[in-house]
Amino acid sequence: MKRTLLKALPDWVPAALRPRLSDAAVYDSSCSPEARVLFVDKDGGLFLKSAPRGTLRTEAEMDAYFHSLGLSAPVLYYGTEDERDFLLTARVLGEDCTHEAYLADPARLAALLGERLRALHELPHEDCPVRDRTATYLAAVREGYRLGRFDPEFLPASAKGLNMEESWQTVWKNRHLLQSDTLLHGDYCLPNILLSDWAFSGFIDLGNGGVGDRHVDLFWGAWTLRFNLHTDAWRDRFLDAYGRDLVDEDRLALIGIAECFG
Repeated sequence: MKRTLLKALPDWVPAALRPRLSDAAVYDSSCSPEARVLFVDKDGGLFLKSAPRGTLRTEAEMDAYFHSLGLSAPVLYYGTEDERDFLLTARVLGEDCTHEAYLADPARLAALLGERLRALHELPHEDCPVRDRTATYLAAVREGYRLGRFDPEFLPASAKGLNMEESWQTVWKNRHLLQSDTLLHGDYCLPNILLSDWAFSGFIDLGNGGVGDRHVDLFWGAWTLRFNLHTDAWRDRFLDAYGRDLVDEDRLALIGIAECFG
C-alpha cells in the first residue's frame, strides 16, 4: 500500500478530528482521485478517508457491521463537513494479499481466497444494514448504460464480441437470475483482504457490501487473481476451493457482462 509522508495534517481534515490526529506521523495513502486517504501512525494505525458527501455512509455502516462479525476494524468516526464525508477506522493488522510473499505462492493464495469467501458467504445476515445489494447493483449498471460507459475487457469468453447494446440487452433480459441471498464483500479483490502470515486478519473497503448475489464476489475473486498474477491459471483452483456446488457459470458470465457498465 502506497504511503507518502506528509509534513503536516492536510487542511481538509475536519476540525473535529484534528486534535486526535495532529500529534502523529501522517501519510497520504490515496489510490483514486475520488477519495482522499490518510494513514495516521497512532494507536496501532488509523485510516481517514474523505469523499463527496453521502458516498461513505454505506461504507461506514458495512464497516461497523463487519466489525460486529469480527471481520473488520472498528469505525471510530463518521461525519460530514463542507460537502465531504469523513470516515475514520482503525487499521486491520497484517498485509494485503498483493504483498510479494502471498503473490509468490499463487496456488496457496487462490485456495485461501476461495475458502475465505465461502466462509463469508455462509454467514447469517438477517441484521445486515444493506438488505438488497442486487437492486443497487442493477441500478448502477443501468446508469452506466445510460451514460454510455462500456468496457468490453470484462466480457467473459462466452460473450466476446458483444457490443454495448447487445451486452445491455443480455443483462436486462436476464436480470431476474440474480439473487439477494448472500452476505457480500462487494469488492472482493486482493488489496481488500488482509492477512498476517497467511492467517486471515480482516476485510477493508466494504462500501459495496450487503446482501446480494454471491457471483459478484466470485467474479471479482477470479478477476483479481488474473489481474495480479497476469494469468487465468488459478481461476479453477479458486472456484474449486470455494465449492463448485454453489457456482453457476451462467450467472458468473452475466456478472462479467454487467461489469462492463461499471
